[in-house]
Amino acid sequence: MKRIEDLAKDVKEELLKNITPFWLSLKDDENGGFIGVVKYDLEREPHADKGVILMSRIAWFFSSFYVAVKDGLITEEDMSQYGYGKEDIKKAAESAYLFIKEKCLDKEFGGVFWSVTYDGLPADTTKHTYNQAFAIYAMSEYYRAFGDKEALSIAKELLSIIEGKMRDEGGYLEAFTRDFKPASNEKLSENGVMATRTMNTLLHVMEGYSGLYRSSKDSEAGDRLREIYSIFKSHMYDEERDRQLVFFDHEYNSLIDLYSYGHDIETSWLMDMSADILGDSEWIPYIRRVTYEMAEAIYSEAFDGISLPSEAENGVVREIRVWWVQAETINGFLNAFLRDQSEEKFLTAAEKQWGYIKEHQIDHRSGEWFADTNKDGSPVEGGDIVNGWKCPYHNGRMCLLVMRWAKERV
Repeated sequence: MKRIEDLAKDVKEELLKNITPFWLSLKDDENGGFIGVVKYDLEREPHADKGVILMSRIAWFFSSFYVAVKDGLITEEDMSQYGYGKEDIKKAAESAYLFIKEKCLDKEFGGVFWSVTYDGLPADTTKHTYNQAFAIYAMSEYYRAFGDKEALSIAKELLSIIEGKMRDEGGYLEAFTRDFKPASNEKLSENGVMATRTMNTLLHVMEGYSGLYRSSKDSEAGDRLREIYSIFKSHMYDEERDRQLVFFDHEYNSLIDLYSYGHDIETSWLMDMSADILGDSEWIPYIRRVTYEMAEAIYSEAFDGISLPSEAENGVVREIRVWWVQAETINGFLNAFLRDQSEEKFLTAAEKQWGYIKEHQIDHRSGEWFADTNKDGSPVEGGDIVNGWKCPYHNGRMCLLVMRWAKERV
């Protein structure tokens, strides 16, 4: 379909011309990994701490880019016109991978730290389930790209840590001290609540395990994915409102009326893809239905025809347009259209959202995206261009997904 081909061509140029060169330029050849902070004024802070989520997401991004090269979605000619090539992508992925392996893994207690200093000493030694899940995602994709068996071994060991130390009989818990004693969950709690369990952590444990299963068909990851789907069905998904609940106490009582538009539209395609990867015929019909319902609800209740606000608390919409939410909106709406191509509204919504991104979200000074924009498209000044959360994972992944879907699903 020409409209999807045109969208794929557009995002491919964004990936090759803007996002990738920017992140390549942040590789820290002196200390390893990548520079951890770039301020709004584009000042780089080479001595800032390096978030392990950031390092994992960078490792995942460049590994996934390399997979796209192997699969013929990106050619040497594509890259060379912007001054880099396949080996540059490989070296970038390797730099992030080695930094995680050598500096971010806790050799004494296991797992990965929350953050390390610029030269790789422990900074924040919190062990968070969310963080372990992203390291699994990164290690699994690195193995998929380069066949490095040690990366696969690390991913499996991190799964064992999550399952052995970071959950109970009811499901996944959140924050722990360095030696895995329970800790408060400020890092994944927001909006004035302190959550014992969160939808966000469950979503990304699912993502990490799905990546591991795709890369290796690991049976433990497959079994745990089925359990995650069951937790989602029993506790996370609100069937009456076609949306997820967000923050919970230990018994899965919801703590707040929060509608996270970004996480719902992300879940709508990510869980759908997870079901495809696992290929469990018992779960696929349910997941197909509820993920489509989530996309439909976002379209009807939150999307303004051009872009997507971040969330609504007690019915009050937060109108800021967050960079990652805009990227995931394209993924979610395009996936919904590809599931039912009679619903052209979803394709149109994805195109409109891309138009907003091109006009407002991309920071043409740097090639990266502004963290936040106002509803009118003006940037919210002061937001970091790079930090422990601000990475090439959401926008880079969107580009890679649209390119792949245009080739494989149309």
